[in-house]
Amino acid sequence: MKFSGRIEECALSPIRKFHPYMVAAEAKGLRVHHLNIGQPDVETPRAFFEAVGNFGEAVLAYAPSPGVESYLEAVRDYYCGLGFPIGTEDILAAFGGSEALQMVFSCILEEGDEILIPEPFYPNYATFVRVTGGRIRPIPTTAAEGYRFASRERIEPLITPRTRAILVTNPGNPTGLVLTEEEMRLLKDIAVEHDLFLIGDEVYRELVYGGEALHSFLQFEDAAENIVVTDSVSKRFSATGARVGAILSRNHELLGHALKICQGRLCAATLDQVGAAALYNAMTPDYYADVREQYRRRRDAVVESLSKLPDVQFSTPEGAFYLMATLPVDDAEKLQYFLLEEFEDRGETVMYAPGEGFYATPGKGKNEIRIAYVTNEGDLRRSIELLGLGIAAYNKKRGV
Repeated sequence: MKFSGRIEECALSPIRKFHPYMVAAEAKGLRVHHLNIGQPDVETPRAFFEAVGNFGEAVLAYAPSPGVESYLEAVRDYYCGLGFPIGTEDILAAFGGSEALQMVFSCILEEGDEILIPEPFYPNYATFVRVTGGRIRPIPTTAAEGYRFASRERIEPLITPRTRAILVTNPGNPTGLVLTEEEMRLLKDIAVEHDLFLIGDEVYRELVYGGEALHSFLQFEDAAENIVVTDSVSKRFSATGARVGAILSRNHELLGHALKICQGRLCAATLDQVGAAALYNAMTPDYYADVREQYRRRRDAVVESLSKLPDVQFSTPEGAFYLMATLPVDDAEKLQYFLLEEFEDRGETVMYAPGEGFYATPGKGKNEIRIAYVTNEGDLRRSIELLGLGIAAYNKKRGV
């Protein structure tokens, strides 16, 4: 049978591809500590479940293709409360931030078109872009520079006649970079000057640890035609299983094209949108502050523990709940197989996301990993201890 060349170019997610090996390790009686996936253990607010439980309609009907009115209004009010005025006409509901991005790419990319993305980046971006026929042109960054990339000297030489957009995650996954307002403004200016879309994946907006005000690319009303924001309830409310997100833009021509896809897939899930609306309506600034503090303590636990491991290099993240680290090994993927198949300490082992899949540049990230610090501080400290013990055992086996 013949398959699409586009899908054959796509790779399995480095975040999820080791799941069968984890299952096998657990079948042997091991406890596997998870640093690989951004699945928070923070409790989902009860408002979601109460709203779904109180759904009183006799028929669970299709939602409107643009979204359930109460959900669109809740998202609008959330952004207006942050000082970024939008209307419900500027929002389309999506199956999480992932579908929102896929719809945007489908609207703006043709075969051979390019999108600029700072690397390392969230690996699923590569899948979303490749299935449209587009290509990622990476903006190189380094841990030594804190992964900062927002400069004309770094970005403008990469722009070609095929460039259609710049995509940034802010705060960053997997780097934890938080853009300054000046950097955001520069990216906006470059997009406007070169007639590009500027796509902001802002699902981690509340998770910033330096006391910064919360920002969004939507604050730049003078770039209404260029700015697109994708968002989700997944991380903000620890509701990853509620696949509810949104596309937000004042570019109504873009939203009109995206609506064709919304109508083609009929609607996002009705009940999940009802629950998501309740989350936005029930949460207060104190909720966001408490969650932010939990993740800050977790970040600090990981940073402190990693600092004790010999020859491990990393940059302290400023936001989100991820960290990229360079390990003293030849191949982080080989180490991961070793940790799940051959290593254990007191009946425990650890898994992470190998770093090579977070790059578009061949050969980069081979000895890097992404750590998700989404569990309690005690488990995180033990996870990093296991990582250090595993590195030592792996290198000893190799004779290093």
